[in-house]
Order: sequence, then C-alpha cells, then structure tokens
Amino acid sequence: MAEEQEMSPLEKKVAEQIEYYFGDHNLPRDKFLKEQIQLDDGWVTLETMLKFNRLKSLTLDAAVIVESLQKSKTGLLEVSEDRTKIRRSPSKPLPEYNEEYKDALKHKSVYMKGFPLNTTLDEIKDWLADKGHVENIHMRKGPQKTFKGSIFAVLESEDAAKAFVARDDVKQFKGNDMIVLVKDDYFAKKAEERKQGRAEAKAKARSEKEEKQKQAEKEEMKSLEEQRGCVLKFSGELDNVSREDFHGIFAEHAQIKWIDFARGATEGTILFRSDAKAALQKAQEAAGGSELKIKDKVVQWEVLEGDVELETLKKIIENQQESLNKRKGGKAGVEMTC
Repeated sequence: MAEEQEMSPLEKKVAEQIEYYFGDHNLPRDKFLKEQIQLDDGWVTLETMLKFNRLKSLTLDAAVIVESLQKSKTGLLEVSEDRTKIRRSPSKPLPEYNEEYKDALKHKSVYMKGFPLNTTLDEIKDWLADKGHVENIHMRKGPQKTFKGSIFAVLESEDAAKAFVARDDVKQFKGNDMIVLVKDDYFAKKAEERKQGRAEAKAKARSEKEEKQKQAEKEEMKSLEEQRGCVLKFSGELDNVSREDFHGIFAEHAQIKWIDFARGATEGTILFRSDAKAALQKAQEAAGGSELKIKDKVVQWEVLEGDVELETLKKIIENQQESLNKRKGGKAGVEMTC
C-alpha cells in the first residue's frame, strides 16, 4: 500500500488511462488495440501506446508509463524486461462476453443525468473518485457526437451500484440536480416513458382525426347550405340521351357544376352553380314556353327541396369524391364530372 501512496497524481492518471485501454470495457471494442495485441503475444510497444490521444495528453515520456504501471497495484498489466513494451497479464484474461456477463454488467451499472454539456471526462472522473470504485464511465453522445449530459458508470458489483445510487453526495454536480438510477431502473423508466408517449401520440392522433372529421362535416354542411336550391331532378324515357344533351339545353342559361346520370338510366340530377329554378325557367322560355323536352322525349323536371335535396347533395358530393379518387389512382370508371 505504501508504494501505491507514493504514486504521483500524474502517475496515477497514466496508470488508470492505460489500464482503461486494456480493461474489460474498452479492449473488446477497440479494433486497433485488438489488432496490435495479435502481433506479438499480447505485447504492445510504448511507442505505439504514445499515439493514443488521451495518454499522449498526459505524458510523452515512456519512462513515466513504466514507473506508473510498476507502482500500480491492480496487476492488470505487465512491463517487458527491456521496458519497451506492455501487455495485459495472461493471468487476467478478458471475461467471456456472453449473456451472463452482459446481464451482470447491466446490474452493476448506473445511469446519471444532469451534467452540463461542456463537462469533461476528467471532471466526472475527479468528482466520482471518492464515491466508490468506478470501473468505467461512458459519456453518452447525441447524433452530432456531442455530450448529452448523461453517463453510464460501471461499479464493481450490483451491491456497489445500489449503494452508489443511495448516496447523498451524487445527487448534485456543481449545483445541478442529478438523476441517479440503477441501469435496470433507467431502462424500465424509459420503457414506461415510451409506452406513455405512444399512448399520448395515439390519443393526440385520435383527437386530431376527430377534429378533422368535425371540421370536414362542418365544411360539408357549409357546402351543402351554399348549394341549396341548385339541384334539379329529371326523369322519363331517356334512351339514347347523354349528359351532353343536358349541357346543350342549359349551357346558355346557367353553368352546370355536376350531372349525375348514366346512359340508359331513367332519372338523374343536375347540380347548377346558381339557382336551379331560374335555370329551368330560362330553358323553358328559350323553348317557347312549351314543355321542355330532350330529343323529343318528355321529361319531368323537379327542383328539389328540403331533406330530399339535402340527401341528394350528399350523394353528389360522394360521387364527386369517388370520381376524383379514381382519377388519382388511374382507375377506369364512369366519368361523372362535367
């Protein structure tokens, strides 16, 4: 223990940094370092290690690295006899990264949120230094690779994680209130928030749909009211009569918006853009005031009113929408528009 106390602050940081590189949490996912240890029975030259940015920011002196590791009590790393290379001790192999290991890792991890976005890893490490043995700190990053203000920290055991969460001195960082949860509780909380979010999104979508439907119904009623008095019904023996024939009769007297009539039918309706009664009277006057016929066929004309008119207008609007949908979909169908 005396030797450990003799480590200078710099040596302590250097040892911790290199032990992090070769540790259980970093080495399995460090592609470059894994490639290096395959080259020489696990040995990596100090020259190579001094290319790592965080280590390089601490020291450029290989002798400092050697002294730091020789004073460290973890026993994780070995120094070669010529003091030019280091490796993870064969007596401390990497754990098998199986489901059991991942489950144990999750249970001894904690989630912390509340750090200012400009907080550095060194600041977090210094703050946590006297709060328990922290094996690893993962600073969570957003899409732009910037710090999100939260971390996952791995403690030495599940009991240590639970004890850490219960500490009063982890509830604030530089005056900021912290959220501190065991990782399992964090994931459960996030799952509940997502569930609640989905429920709220569904409720919002349902509310918006209902509101749109109400608005559509309101607009429809407004449209129906605006078209009151514009519907003319006709019936009779209408063989060989087409919509164009109705256009021919009324074209000079009123503008037709819609004709609902299929060739061979015995009745149909015309929706004018203006008063249907006036349009009928003008067409009758143009025909000499006599009975208004089509291709010499007797036709009964009726300007619709009341509930019958309203239902007919609704049907016309439905037919208009159906025809529009068919055109948008490129489907063949009877063209009902004018």
